[in-house]
Amino acid sequence: MLQIVYIGRYKRAIDRASTNSKDHVFYAVSTHTKAIKLIDTLKDKQCVVLLYEQTCLDSDLIEIKVLKNKYPDLSIILVFEKIKKDNVQHYLQAGISNTIPIDFTDKAFLDLINFQLLKQRQERSYTIPSEQITDFKLPRWKRAFDVLFASSALIFLSPLLLATALAIRFESKGKIIYKSKRVGSNYNVFDFLKFRSMYIDADKHLRDLNELNQYADSSNILDDGMQDIILPEDEAILIDDSDEIIFISDDYVLPESAYNKKKSDEQKNAFVKLENDPRVTRVGRFIRKFSIDELPQLINIIKGDMSIVGNRPLPLYEAELLTSDEYIDRFMAPAGLTGLWQIKKRGDAGKLSAEERKLLDIKYAKSFSFTLDTMIILKTFTAFIQKENV
Repeated sequence: MLQIVYIGRYKRAIDRASTNSKDHVFYAVSTHTKAIKLIDTLKDKQCVVLLYEQTCLDSDLIEIKVLKNKYPDLSIILVFEKIKKDNVQHYLQAGISNTIPIDFTDKAFLDLINFQLLKQRQERSYTIPSEQITDFKLPRWKRAFDVLFASSALIFLSPLLLATALAIRFESKGKIIYKSKRVGSNYNVFDFLKFRSMYIDADKHLRDLNELNQYADSSNILDDGMQDIILPEDEAILIDDSDEIIFISDDYVLPESAYNKKKSDEQKNAFVKLENDPRVTRVGRFIRKFSIDELPQLINIIKGDMSIVGNRPLPLYEAELLTSDEYIDRFMAPAGLTGLWQIKKRGDAGKLSAEERKLLDIKYAKSFSFTLDTMIILKTFTAFIQKENV
């Protein structure tokens, strides 16, 4: 239940707000200092919505900042009589989250309250209890093994690394080592290293090649059905009277139901892996087949970004789709050069579903050990040669 606190003296607004707050708790005070004393006595401060009656810009900004500093999560609604366009930005920067005219109608007030209730429910549904939030810490035995193994491998494989670098340089233009931002344990972002196996600017063509994605359903490419629901900007006004919330982006205008379906479909197919990818060079196809393109990650391991065994670090656009409670455990493990799903279904088993990959990642995060790591490393050596071009 919302607890509505009105700061001001305009009796008509107070009476109207009080009348329309019959299903909630309503308080009216004359100053922000009295509001602070009142809010401090309330048990559930997250349920408080504060209606702040506009007076003088300078004093308003000071008082709103005081309130926002003391209660960072507090929703503050500016009740205004007249407001200059230039002053709107000042109020927003001070901490105002919404506005309503001082002679508001019953419908406008109820719409505002319903919005606050919806916002409150959404925020609580996304909140993870503090006891569930943990940071992953790499065990000392695992870190010692990583440094020893990676250093030895770099020395032993140095001729192969040099030959690969020369082959990449001779075949196509571009940097020999490809860097991309990846998300590892604890959602740490780092520069992920690989030998470049594609032509330059390959990532820019990813959406054009979505139909090749092994983890996307053939009936559900990224833009499937979007042609029917994307509206030109000059048509957006036609849906303003709809009961449905409208999401407006730089390149689309979507009803809430269509937006939620789009995000749901993206989360189901968070991983991206292309079959017979035309962006791959000839050298790239060879080094991918024998996993030579992954060897620069030995440097990531020495730096501490990754471990020999763990869950593969994900690109940002994939990781952002796996932030729900259901999948967050996969990030409570080291980012690895190899892992469970690589040895389970390598190559021909690249048909492994996205859901199976997620479950294997979570399984490793909850049960990794020295014995399991040793088993994965031994099986990795027998799984180097993939049975298809991926």
